Amino acid sequence: MNDIQSSSERPDGFVRVQAALARARHAHAPQWLEVAARTSQEAADALGVSLGQIAKSVVFKRKSDEAAVLVITSGDKRVDEKKLAPHTGPLGRADADYVKARTGFSIGGVSPLGFLPSADAPQPLLFVDQELFRFEVIWAAAGHPNGVFKMSPAELAAMTGAPVIDVVQA
Repeated sequence: MNDIQSSSERPDGFVRVQAALARARHAHAPQWLEVAARTSQEAADALGVSLGQIAKSVVFKRKSDEAAVLVITSGDKRVDEKKLAPHTGPLGRADADYVKARTGFSIGGVSPLGFLPSADAPQPLLFVDQELFRFEVIWAAAGHPNGVFKMSPAELAAMTGAPVIDVVQA
């Protein structure tokens, strides 16, 4: 894995996340993996960390207004839509085109910050799952399947301003 020297050589999503981390004065620049990590397991394997330390981004479509709802949870957990619905209302599935249009990222690289929704779409609604707080260090996607960055769960909550809630299956 490599620290980034020149952002001009990297994809737009990665560069946006790099800039968002710099604006937040985050201590750790995003890293570029030599292999794509489109799944939590691939990311954990590439980084040599436990699956739960991967802060995966799960995107839903709110049925009432089609707003994007993004839940950041541990890679070893599944989001329970019934636990999430009281915070959002009824939800539906989000396909790859919807995710790209509403976050500015492709599936496998959806970052918890640095969004670039299409012109008519609002910023996604964010939630951080409390299960991430089992770990001192977690890793999130940095806008591309090859990009990751590390932080603590508390840093994630502070950077995103997202409420921390319990939304995973028991």
